[in-house]
Amino acid sequence: MGLKHTEGRVICSVDREYKNYYTFTGGTKIRLERQYDNFNRRETHPTNAIVVSSNSIPEGAEILVHPNAPEENNCIYNYALLSGEEASSDVRYYSIPEDQCFAWRNENQWKPIPPFELALRVFKPYKGLLTGVEPTQLKDILFVLTGDLKGKVVKTITAAAYEIVFQDSNGQEGRLIRFRPNGCSRTDREPEAIAILHSETNLVNGGKLLVGLSKSDCKTVNELVYG
Repeated sequence: MGLKHTEGRVICSVDREYKNYYTFTGGTKIRLERQYDNFNRRETHPTNAIVVSSNSIPEGAEILVHPNAPEENNCIYNYALLSGEEASSDVRYYSIPEDQCFAWRNENQWKPIPPFELALRVFKPYKGLLTGVEPTQLKDILFVLTGDLKGKVVKTITAAAYEIVFQDSNGQEGRLIRFRPNGCSRTDREPEAIAILHSETNLVNGGKLLVGLSKSDCKTVNELVYG
């Protein structure tokens, strides 16, 4: 295409309708009209993109971006002539700031884009006599999946965990949690990991604490499949 990124930006293409479909296990696909009854932009707006030009991410790689990133202020107009089919499609091209790019997929593995790392929430299971009681989420505590703190439980500042909602390769909704453990000097963000919790790390490794995105999917670390 001839599009070339500038410093601090990533050029990518976005199918603005990609997230509006759901594929059942049997292969049947239906359309989801998310925008009519949902005001959560993380769930309704595009987050999947394909890299066209970047300083550090391979061309053609799939990335996850902030849902506010594929908007008019970042849209590229008057680029090299496209075919009639492309021009009439739902694909648009954007120049997105690097700090709004969260992770990219290497084969089937999501890799965080600095300064972000990926993590899971930590839960304490119920040990009483009643059945069906949900575990309790430990507030502002994350189990780190990537980077220098991988395998550690950390205490974070309030609201450090940002959950990305995206369209996974199976045509169904996927979710990841990203945070900035060391902050970000470029955007003047403070470090979000403020302490390593060794006791909680040992409890996670021993299966006494659970990790996951929510109370309904949390499990022991030995059962964890990350990809």
